[in-house]
Amino acid sequence: MAIRSNSGDGRTRSSVSIVFIVGLCCFFYVLGAWQRSGFGKGDSIALQITEQTKCASSANLNFETHHGGSLTDFDNNEAKSFEPCDDSYTDYTPCQDQRRAMTFPRESMIYRERHCPPDEDKLYCLIPAPKGYVTPFPWPKSRDYVPFANVPYKSLTVEKAVQNWVQYEGSVFRFPGGGTQFPQGADTYIDQLASVIPINNGTVRTALDTGCGVASWGAYLLKRNVLAMSFAPRDSHEAQVQFALERGVPAVIGVLGSIKLPYPSRAFDMAHCSRCLIPWGANDGLYMMEVDRVLRPGGYWVLSGPPINWNNNYVAWDRTKEDLEEEQRKIEDTAELLCWEKVAERAEFAVWRKRINAESCPGRQPEIQTNMCKTNSDDVWYKMMETCITPYPEVSDSEEFAGGELKPFPERLTAIPPRIASGSLAGFSINSYQEDNRKWQKHVNAYKKINKLLDSGRYRNVMDMNAGLGSFAASIDSPKLWVMNVVPTIADILTLGVIYERGLIGMYHDWCEAFSTYPRTYDLIHANGVFSLYHEKCKMEDILLEMDRILRPEGAVIFRDHVDVLIKVKKMVGGMRWSTQLVNHEDGPFVPEKILVAVKQYWVGGNKGNTEE
Repeated sequence: MAIRSNSGDGRTRSSVSIVFIVGLCCFFYVLGAWQRSGFGKGDSIALQITEQTKCASSANLNFETHHGGSLTDFDNNEAKSFEPCDDSYTDYTPCQDQRRAMTFPRESMIYRERHCPPDEDKLYCLIPAPKGYVTPFPWPKSRDYVPFANVPYKSLTVEKAVQNWVQYEGSVFRFPGGGTQFPQGADTYIDQLASVIPINNGTVRTALDTGCGVASWGAYLLKRNVLAMSFAPRDSHEAQVQFALERGVPAVIGVLGSIKLPYPSRAFDMAHCSRCLIPWGANDGLYMMEVDRVLRPGGYWVLSGPPINWNNNYVAWDRTKEDLEEEQRKIEDTAELLCWEKVAERAEFAVWRKRINAESCPGRQPEIQTNMCKTNSDDVWYKMMETCITPYPEVSDSEEFAGGELKPFPERLTAIPPRIASGSLAGFSINSYQEDNRKWQKHVNAYKKINKLLDSGRYRNVMDMNAGLGSFAASIDSPKLWVMNVVPTIADILTLGVIYERGLIGMYHDWCEAFSTYPRTYDLIHANGVFSLYHEKCKMEDILLEMDRILRPEGAVIFRDHVDVLIKVKKMVGGMRWSTQLVNHEDGPFVPEKILVAVKQYWVGGNKGNTEE
C-alpha cells in the first residue's frame, strides 16, 4: 500500500518502510545487557529487567510494506563504516580545540570563544572513550563521586587543594562541595544567600553561574529545586566543565568574551559570579549589560569575591586598595546605570536586584534612551555584545513585572508562559500551547513503554536537540534527571524564552556545528524532527557523529521523524556501532512519522575500537 505525502520543502515523495510491531522485551534485553555502572560491570536495574524478560519471536514483527518509495531511499548497499579516532582525541571539543584557540586574539577572551573547524579539518571518525570507562554513578551519589577512569586528570586536586574543590581517593574523585569563595561548603554559602534572596520558595528557579569551576554551587542548588546553567571556558583549569557533567550537573563550555551568551533575554531569576575573574567594571560595563539582558525583571545578581569588602581583603588578594576601590566604583556605577538596586553586602558577597520595570527606575534620565539597544535581544548566535541597555517590555503601571510575572516553581512548569499569554510569540496561542503539552505527554508515555528505564534514574543528563516549547522536558520532568533544551538557530520561531519561563533551561545552537561540551556527557538524546529540519543545510553524518561524540557509551537516542528520514538514519548509524529498533508511531503503523530507538555500544580506546562484550 503506497501513501504519498508532501515533505516540508514542497517535494512530493513516496514513503517506504518495514513496519515493526515492536517486540519490546527484545529491546529491554539488549538495553539491559549493555548497562554498566560506576560500581563495576553491569547495572542492577538493567540486569533485573534482562532476567525477567524473554525476546519476542520474529512472528511478532510485521514485515508488510505500508509505504511505497524509491530505491534511492532504501537500498541494499552496506552502511558506511566509521573507524575510531586516534586515542589522542578522547576529550576532543571541536569548537573549543586548544591548538586552534591559540591562533586567535587573546583580547576580550576571543581565543576562548567558539572557533569551529572548517569542513576540510572535520573529523569523520568515532571519538573513543578512555580505557576503563564506566557509566557514572547514579544521582545523587554522582554529585559527590566521579570515577577516575572517566576523567583521569589530577591537576585540580593539586591546584585547588586548599579550596576544597575536588580530592582524589583511589579509583574515584570526591567532591566535598567547596569552592574558591566557599571552602566550608556550598550549602553554608547558599544558606547565606538565601537570607537575602528567595531561593527556597520557588521564586528563584533558573540561575546562571558564570565561571562555574566544577559547578558545586549549581550541584547543591538542585536540592532546593533551583536549576543552574553553569559555564566555564576550556582553559588551564583542566576538565572543570567535564567534571560538572560527570557529576550530573548542567554545564557547558563558555566564556564572557566578545560574543553574546546563547540565551534569550529575561531568562534567569538569578545570576552568580564567585571569584569568576570576569572584569565586570571593564569595557564600560559591557559584561554587566550582557548579564542584565539575560536577567529577568526582578532577578538577582550575586558577586562574591574581589572587589567586595576589599578593605579587609586587599592584602590576601595581593592587590592595592586603590585598584580594588576603583574596580568596585565602576561596578557600582554600572549597576546604577542598569537600574539595579543593591539589596545586601555581607562578608565577601554583594547582591543587586534588577528593577521589575523601567517605570520603577528612580532618576533615569531621558538621555539614557540613547544607550538603549536597538537590536533584537533574542537574536544572539555569533552576535557581538553591545555597550547598550536592553529595554524592558512596556508595562501599564509601576507595579507590573515587565514581560509578565512568573508563578513559583513547580506551578511555573505547567502555567501559561507570559510570552504565550501576551501573544508576543508569533505562531503560538494559549490553545496551541496546551495542545503541544498534551501531544508530548502522549509521546513521552509511549517512550516509557518502549524504554522502561526512562524514569528509573538510569538517564541523568538528557538533551532535547529540537526542544520547541519545552514540552518534552516538562513531560519527563523528574528530580532524577535534567534536560538541556536546545533551540536550533535555524528554527522558524525562537521559542527558548518560553522554555525559560517554564522553569527549564537550554540554549541556542546550530547543529551543523559541534555542541559546546566534552565527549560522553549525555545519557539520553531526544531528536525530534532534527534531520528534516536540517535537510540540505548540512550533512547528516556531521550531525550523527556529533551525537555520537556527546553520547555516553551505552547511552540511548530517541529519534522521531518521517519514516524516509529514519531509514537513512538507521542505515548510517549501522556503521557507528549503534544498535537500533524502528518503532511505529503510537497512533499506529499507517502514520508516516516513526520512532527510531538506538543504543550506543560500549567500546573504548587503546584496542582499535573493538567493542567489549
